[in-house]
Amino acid sequence: MDQHAAVPVTLPRARPTTPFWQDPPDADVADLRSTPELPVSVDVVIVGSGITGASIAHHLQKSGSSSLLMVEARQTSSGATGRNGGHTKAASYRSFQDHVSALGVEAAVQIARLELAAIRGVHRLAAGGENVDDSKGIACDSNPCDTLDVVYDPAQWTAAQEAVAAMKVVMPAGDPAAEYTLYTREESLSLFPCSDDVDETTGEVTAICGVVRYPAGSVSAYKFTVGILKRCLAKGLNLQTNTPVLSIDKNDSGRWEVTTDRGTVSARHVVLATNGYTAHLVPSLQGVAVPLRGQITMHRPGSRMPDVAGEGTGLQTTYSFIYNGGYEYMISRPPGSTCAGDIVIGGGLKFADTTEEGGAGTGGLCEYGTTDDTTINDTVSAYLRGAPVRYFGRGSTASGGGHSWGDDHPDGRIRKEWTGIMGYTPDGYPLVGEMPSPIDGEDNSGLWLCCAFQGHGMAYSWPCGQALARMILAKELDDTAKQQEQDAALRKWFPDCFRVSEARLKLRFAGRLH
Repeated sequence: MDQHAAVPVTLPRARPTTPFWQDPPDADVADLRSTPELPVSVDVVIVGSGITGASIAHHLQKSGSSSLLMVEARQTSSGATGRNGGHTKAASYRSFQDHVSALGVEAAVQIARLELAAIRGVHRLAAGGENVDDSKGIACDSNPCDTLDVVYDPAQWTAAQEAVAAMKVVMPAGDPAAEYTLYTREESLSLFPCSDDVDETTGEVTAICGVVRYPAGSVSAYKFTVGILKRCLAKGLNLQTNTPVLSIDKNDSGRWEVTTDRGTVSARHVVLATNGYTAHLVPSLQGVAVPLRGQITMHRPGSRMPDVAGEGTGLQTTYSFIYNGGYEYMISRPPGSTCAGDIVIGGGLKFADTTEEGGAGTGGLCEYGTTDDTTINDTVSAYLRGAPVRYFGRGSTASGGGHSWGDDHPDGRIRKEWTGIMGYTPDGYPLVGEMPSPIDGEDNSGLWLCCAFQGHGMAYSWPCGQALARMILAKELDDTAKQQEQDAALRKWFPDCFRVSEARLKLRFAGRLH
């Protein structure tokens, strides 16, 4: 792992694989340059135009900040936000016990509540709720619904039961962040479209152990972010796409010089909302914010899957399929959306490695350290292409809900396939806050990080952007007492473990923790 974590992080690559969400890209903002030339000076430069950058801009503008420049190396929201599967899912029980062990019960509960509030907040904003300032909302295929975690590994099924029980003990009755329902194997097969995992090549069967059901949903993260950015643009945000940042340096007057391939901008604050690419601009983060390539396939539904056109429903939940050493996540495109009924499946990291890399048991070692989203991993591709038949069954009768996969669509099973770059840290938590000073003798005041969301960006990016905006605004206050008051208010809902610290920057990366 040390070798992969040390691979120099690059800028986003040209000509990446094309995700479904960006085909075609938004005509209004994909290649937008708000002004023909870069401004000479601004208050805040936000590097990155994904959901994190949009959240930061949105929350800064709500507090009156208007001198904002956002720069993007490629097209608008063309990184992880425009590539992820759009699964608004917390799955807090899966990491709760780890958080308790590392941080204590109070912090673990705080994280669980933040995750649920974040995904609910995205759907609320999409519907035109608080803070959007538009009763029409954002057209982004928002689909709040339940999710099913179909567990195939006995050890993980035991862990799931123990975690849910632990959450219910330490959280008040009725707390929505502890709202989970467990189903036995027999109940799962009777109630839900799912199947024992049957390998079509070997005939090996891996039985379902049980199912965990809880609130979640799906959304086009790309359309959601574009919708937020359009509102920010109307309030004065200057967006400059296809403008990669080459370096950031502090001048003698204490301002940051942000150098791009089109010129240099001076700013009091620079925010890196660059996720897995962050170490390219801050070399001291090499091995601290580590890229990891993920992969997604989009499947036309099989002949026996719920027919959106005929039944008007499609699958009623999203899914995750959890097995020894890995998982896949799955959403079904909702009624009324483009390609309604299509099934988006991401994951398969366990099977990424070639035999030269050590086989599937290394957990996708070869995908760590890469920023190459211009290609796909053929081994992962083969695995994900076979996923729906394994998880729903091929037969004419199904064990759950009267549905199985059936025959492939006449136009072929796969509609689209693409990759994207995530960001991970040694301790499994995002990096949010101001870079410590001094690091290697450098004064980093005014340099802010909001990145490395552990592949959990739909639960972390929006609230982390909100917290980062509040940190910047608090630092601008002249009154120390008011700064402390704002910081105390933030700590009530935002976990301390997410904040950047010098100690966290010294940790050694060993792979994904959750």
